[in-house]
Amino acid sequence: MPLTPEPPVHNSTRRLNERADIVFAAVADPTRRAILDQLARGPARVTDVAAPFAMSLNAVSKHIKVLERAGLVRRTRRGREHTLELEPAPLREVVRWASHFERFWTERLDRMEAFFAEKRRRS
Repeated sequence: MPLTPEPPVHNSTRRLNERADIVFAAVADPTRRAILDQLARGPARVTDVAAPFAMSLNAVSKHIKVLERAGLVRRTRRGREHTLELEPAPLREVVRWASHFERFWTERLDRMEAFFAEKRRRS
């Protein structure tokens, strides 16, 4: 049992946090980030996405499945051909969440800059 009670969390906030956790976990891996970089240039077949990696198609497919579960990649099938496309909406949610911290850091960096400017002026 925690020593201090946890603050109540609204269900929509909890769901957003859970989605963000999944997205952060998906983009934490360099192979998956490289796949997203490829798909940022446009849709591509799974075999083309896998080509640059020194791993089996099965291993790359596992990375792709993680990206699909995170909602970052959409797969379409035409016969035996599987095409992947970047789905940026989950990344936008994470960017929106992270942008709340931008003001916090900007204000602190501005104050630190002013502090050192004043210190230089006095010396």
